[in-house]
Amino acid sequence: MSSSAPSPAARLRGLCPAWLSDPKVWRTEVLAGLVVALALIPEAISFSIIAGVDPKIGLFASFTMAVTISIVGGRRAMISAATGAVALVIAPLNREHGFGYLVAAVILAGAFQIVLGALGVAKLMRFIPRSVMVGFVNALAILIFMAQVPEMRDVPWPVYPLIVGGLALMVFFPKVTKVIPAPLVSIVILTAITVAAGIAVPTVGDKGALPSSLPVPGLPDVPFSMDTLTIIAPYALAMALVGLMESLMTAKLVDDITDTHSNKTRESIGQGIANIVTGFLGGMGGCAMIGQTMINVKVSGARTRLSTFLAGSLLMVLCMVFGPVVSDIPMAALVAVMVMVSFATFDWHSLAPQTLKRMPAGEIAVMVITVAVVVATHNLAIGVVVGSVTAMVIFAKRVAHLAEVTAVTDPDSSTAVYRVTGELFFASSNDLAGQFNYATDPDKVVIDLSAAHIWDASSVAALDAIETKYAQRGKAVEIVGLNQPSTEIHERLSGELSGSH
Repeated sequence: MSSSAPSPAARLRGLCPAWLSDPKVWRTEVLAGLVVALALIPEAISFSIIAGVDPKIGLFASFTMAVTISIVGGRRAMISAATGAVALVIAPLNREHGFGYLVAAVILAGAFQIVLGALGVAKLMRFIPRSVMVGFVNALAILIFMAQVPEMRDVPWPVYPLIVGGLALMVFFPKVTKVIPAPLVSIVILTAITVAAGIAVPTVGDKGALPSSLPVPGLPDVPFSMDTLTIIAPYALAMALVGLMESLMTAKLVDDITDTHSNKTRESIGQGIANIVTGFLGGMGGCAMIGQTMINVKVSGARTRLSTFLAGSLLMVLCMVFGPVVSDIPMAALVAVMVMVSFATFDWHSLAPQTLKRMPAGEIAVMVITVAVVVATHNLAIGVVVGSVTAMVIFAKRVAHLAEVTAVTDPDSSTAVYRVTGELFFASSNDLAGQFNYATDPDKVVIDLSAAHIWDASSVAALDAIETKYAQRGKAVEIVGLNQPSTEIHERLSGELSGSH
C-alpha cells in the first residue's frame, strides 16, 4: 500500500527558503561574503585605532555583529560590523575610563536599541524626505572616498598604478563574466602581482596583527554601581541613536536598490541584540556598514542572509587560518574596491543639469545642507537630523502660504462671508487674524471652513482671536463647514486656550 505522506527530505525542503536549493544563488552569496570579509579587515582595524583599542577588538566586533544580525536582523543582505560612527562616539569613554567601561557601554547601548525598537522608533523613518536621503547617499559616497585618501598619501609610487589597475579590472572584468565578483578578482590579481614581483607597498598586515583565536565570552571589568551607570549611560544612548539611524537609513537604501521591503522594527531590535552579544564577547559594538553593504548588494549582487553570515564567519576564517596570506594583500587593492564603491554609491543623477533645473530650490538646498553637515562632522546621523529639520522648516514655510481667506459678498449686505482655503496649522494660522475687516463688516460674519482643515491648537487659538475681535465690536461670528477631525479639535480646544474667554 503506497503512502502519500511526504518524505522527511521533502518536508525539510518545504521549510527551507527556495534559494537554498539554487546553486547560482549559493555561488553569488558565498563569493559576495568573501569579498566583504576581505574588505572588512582593514576597515575594522582602522576603526579600532579610532576607538583606541587593540585591532583584534574591531575584528571580533565585525565577526559577532555580522553573524548575529544575519539571524536576528530585519534587512536581508545588509552588513553590520564595527563602524567609524560608533568608534567616534565611544572613543572618549575608552580614553578616559578604560576598555571595561567601553564594553559595558556597548551592552547598555544594545539594551537601549531593543527598547527603542520595541517603542517603534523605526516609524520615524517616514519623516525623512527624499532630498535628505539623496544627500545622505551622496555624503556617504564622499566619506567612503575621503577615507581612502590617507592610503594614497606618502606611499611608494607603485601604489598608484596598482589602484588604477584594480579600478580597470573592476570596470572591464564584468564584461567578460559576472560569475566571479570583479572586486575579488581585483584583490587576488593585485596580491599575486605584488607578492610575485616583491613590490614593497603597504599591506593589510601593516595595519595590525590579526587574531589567531575566537573571542571568549565574559562580563565587562567594571564595578556594577550607579556611578558606572552614570558614566556609561550618555555614551550608550548616543551610540544607540547613531547606530539605529545609520542602520535604518542603510536598510531603506537597500530596500530601494533591491525593490524589496524590510522589517525596520525587527532590524532595530536585532541591532540591539547584536550589540549585546558583541559586548559580552569583548567587541567594540557597531551598526550597519554602508560601504560594505554596497559591496554586498550593489557590486556583488547578494540578496540573502547567507552573504551577511558568511561575511562575518569568513572574516574569522581568513584571520585565523589564512592570516599570513591575508596580511600580504596590498592596501591598494582594497582602496580600489572602496573607490569603486564610492562611485557606485553616489547618485550622479541628482547632479545632472536637467534634474537640477526641475528640482525645487528648497529640495536642492536640503540635499546640499545634508551633504555639507555630514562631510563636515563625519557623522551621518547629525547630517540626517539637520537635513530633516531644514526640510521641515522649508515645508512649513511653503505650506503656510497655501492658506487663503477670500471675502464673499452677501446679496443683502447683512452678512459677511469669508471662505478659508488650505491647511491651518501653527505656520499658516499666524497671519489668519489680519485678513478680516473687523471695523467695516456687518453685524453677522460667517467663516466657511469647508475647504480647510484644522491641524493644531494654534489654528483654534487664531479662530478664537478672530471671534474675540468681532465680539468686541458687538458682532457675531458663525464658523461653518468644519470636517469631522477639525470639528473635534475645535470643540475640544475652543475657549480653553486664552484667559479672555
